[in-house]
Amino acid sequence: MSDNQNLLAEQRRALILDEVRRRGGVRVNELTRKLNVSDMTVRRDLDALARQGVVEKVHGGAVPVAPASSHEPGFEAKAGLELGAKEAIARAAAKLVTPGSAIALTGGTTTFALAHHLLDVPDLTVVTNSVRVADVFHGASRGAGGGEGAATVVLTGGVRTPSDSLVGPVADRAIGSLHFDLLFLGVHGISVEAGLSTPNLAEAETNRRFVRSARRVVVIADHTKWGTVGLSSFATLEDVDTLVTDAGIPAVLRAEISEHLSDLIVAGEPGEAGSGDPDEGPADN
Repeated sequence: MSDNQNLLAEQRRALILDEVRRRGGVRVNELTRKLNVSDMTVRRDLDALARQGVVEKVHGGAVPVAPASSHEPGFEAKAGLELGAKEAIARAAAKLVTPGSAIALTGGTTTFALAHHLLDVPDLTVVTNSVRVADVFHGASRGAGGGEGAATVVLTGGVRTPSDSLVGPVADRAIGSLHFDLLFLGVHGISVEAGLSTPNLAEAETNRRFVRSARRVVVIADHTKWGTVGLSSFATLEDVDTLVTDAGIPAVLRAEISEHLSDLIVAGEPGEAGSGDPDEGPADN
């Protein structure tokens, strides 16, 4: 880490978290030197990370908290986290959608944010296993009287998870019979080694069906998801066409991600439209 005095708080905390996870723990005095900030600033950052539950403060520093790989937080528990990042990601991801497209949105708080930004895109067909996402479109349709250009929403059946997603054999059969131009995929965790993962085994299988049915796979995930590994992996990074994340992701992780993905969009930064062509994707799979 070089002179990071002018970094935003979220970016600085992402760097600290990466250092904690990479080294297994850090001391406050090490971070003040590396980041070129005051002791008080580092302690405030560690307090914020501890409140998020990603580090544990110890005397003189912090160590990582490794959540159980099978723990699945509920929708409400996740809804208040990284709100600014999720909103920026949603705005950037919405630019990838063209009128008349058939798209799919999986469950999650980031896809929920994206749904609100898609309400003005006409003639969409939206397939989702998220009760929350479906409610966004249905609510808008009722408010507008279901007029011309309103989205057609297909809500899969299935068993409801703590994150308000519908999963299981019923959802899998419905998704497996469809084909989407774009899949927007929210994730519990993402890493080079484990790929995309979730703590819910049934949700992992449902997400595999989504990936297989999509012409183009777009993962929307804030920087805190990087390095998290859930119980079950359902896709590799090579299965992903585009990753939309936020500016809190450190440069070292951007370089690592770019080795595996051709299209990385960092929301809120110049050139966020990404390096790939949104109209070009892999052949139907």
